[in-house]
Amino acid sequence: MKKRLPYSVVYEDNHLLIVNKEPGVLVQSDRTGDPSLTELLKEYVKEKYNKPGDVFLNPIHRLDRPVSGLVVFGRTSKATERMAEIFRKRQVQKTYWAVVRQHPAEKKGKLVHYLVKDEAKNQVTTYDYEVPGSQRAELSYRLLGKINEHYLLEVEPLTGRPHQIRAQLAAMGCPIRGDVKYGYDRPVPEKKIYLHARRLYFIHPVKKEPLILRAGLPDDGFWEEFLELDNEEFKDKNLDFIF
Repeated sequence: MKKRLPYSVVYEDNHLLIVNKEPGVLVQSDRTGDPSLTELLKEYVKEKYNKPGDVFLNPIHRLDRPVSGLVVFGRTSKATERMAEIFRKRQVQKTYWAVVRQHPAEKKGKLVHYLVKDEAKNQVTTYDYEVPGSQRAELSYRLLGKINEHYLLEVEPLTGRPHQIRAQLAAMGCPIRGDVKYGYDRPVPEKKIYLHARRLYFIHPVKKEPLILRAGLPDDGFWEEFLELDNEEFKDKNLDFIF
């Protein structure tokens, strides 16, 4: 029986490889020594294209280990440099889905905070004002709906700070399901949290064509209750709309 891979390929050409990562998978190796997505994808490229020697593959950005969804890799140094510049200049639209148990005070809004990261704890502290060593973090969110006492938020980070969505949603009283680091009351199995990098939109760094990519939800009974978003509406009759 073929082993299930912790990712699925969403887009691939000679310049980019974009995958949908499962929660619990590291994007890059760390001190745990656990297999990383980068290592797994290098093996994938090596086998698919029968490449001898080392494979060039660089992650352009990261997702936290417990988070699922889209991750972009550069397959050449040119594509990597250009794609990194697109991210640096905020010329990519990123959309996440987050499941929370607390109803936000407003159905949609923009959050601005200042974050300070504790490297030893791998955790950020959120401030409403600028403090020494802080980084400004901005995101917009909107409430999509409610199922079984949980709310689904669509989030667009306008900056790319570490743990930004997790910390900012917690700061407005809506910690993400399973995210005990940022205030949720209990963990969920497999050390995952219910934050999913759902969509990416950007102009291809080499082909100069627009790309809109979407990652299917993880294979998880809880996520499955939140059906695919189609034309900005849920179609399930059991969903409690809150627009």
